[in-house]
Amino acid sequence: MSGIPTFAELPNFHEYTGCAWGVWGPDDELGTINLLTEEVVAEAAKEIRLGKSFSLNMPLNFPGKNTQSSTQWDGLRHYGVLGGYNKFYNDTDSDTLSRGHFFISDPEELAKYNHKIKLGIHSTPSCFLPSFFFHRQSAVDWAQHGISGRGVLLDLVRFFTEGGTKPLPYDPWSTHGFSVKDLEDCAAKQGVEFRRGDILLIRGGFGQKWWATTRAERESLSEKPEAFAGIEQSEDMKRFLWDNHFAAVASDQPALESYPAIPGPLHMHQASSLVSYAFDFLIVFSCRRSSGKHHVTPPVPAPLTSSHSLFGMPIGEFFELEKLAQACAEHNRYTFFFASWPLNVLGGVASPPNAAAYL
Repeated sequence: MSGIPTFAELPNFHEYTGCAWGVWGPDDELGTINLLTEEVVAEAAKEIRLGKSFSLNMPLNFPGKNTQSSTQWDGLRHYGVLGGYNKFYNDTDSDTLSRGHFFISDPEELAKYNHKIKLGIHSTPSCFLPSFFFHRQSAVDWAQHGISGRGVLLDLVRFFTEGGTKPLPYDPWSTHGFSVKDLEDCAAKQGVEFRRGDILLIRGGFGQKWWATTRAERESLSEKPEAFAGIEQSEDMKRFLWDNHFAAVASDQPALESYPAIPGPLHMHQASSLVSYAFDFLIVFSCRRSSGKHHVTPPVPAPLTSSHSLFGMPIGEFFELEKLAQACAEHNRYTFFFASWPLNVLGGVASPPNAAAYL
């Protein structure tokens, strides 16, 4: 795997830079999870030194009540390169991904739904039945492979407040972009050097504010335009994410990116047409539904098309990072073993991560 191209070496997909389709073969459905090789995971296991473990999952009940409004991984069906192209990761035509809900009551029905579950959180029916049942031999998927390796926490809250001695210079519940320099300076301050296959976790402050505010303040989120802090939308950020070869990236924010998205060429699809398309893929129990005025739905940022559909990089949102951040600060150590096993949901668009950090 030493021959992975740099961001500059990746081809364009029409006007969009950084297309990694084919890097791991034409039938790949893992994306950057391919970076989590046996050797990388074995080395990451050495991070377990103290025997301490931390859940990184908020309750499924809130901020919302489905697999895309609490702690979540967004799967490779979640965002596509639309705008007339209608492509998902690895040059998958959107027309080949069936929309709507479907139920499977018997393993022998998997063959009938083989076309529906491609790029899903779990898309490998061949783990249940012999390959002659299927028109294609599916690749390994996230639910079967797992997302386990060395985790790295960039605690921007602690970095910007200088350990809590200064006020946070932005509101996590308002539009604010974290630059590449912010992330690199934070890593340097924490003594972190990135490695290929790292799982990057970014603490931006949404979780801290969520737990600290009153119920009335939390409910007010659904009564005003959605705006949240997150990573900036730029070519530099796309280059940073790819050239550091992160296997996955997640944060405690409702959207990994700053939202609303900035205007201009970085809008990689029309959000209004995409959201109805993406959510329509959710199956069985993961249908989109409101939970009243307490419901906080992750917004639809635009440039995630690069890391998601072009890179094949998992995106995590609403991760619970407060106790982990406290422990990392206490031990002055911001790397750990990270383990996540997404739900075994055939064709799933998103999943609770079932994630934990081990120090």
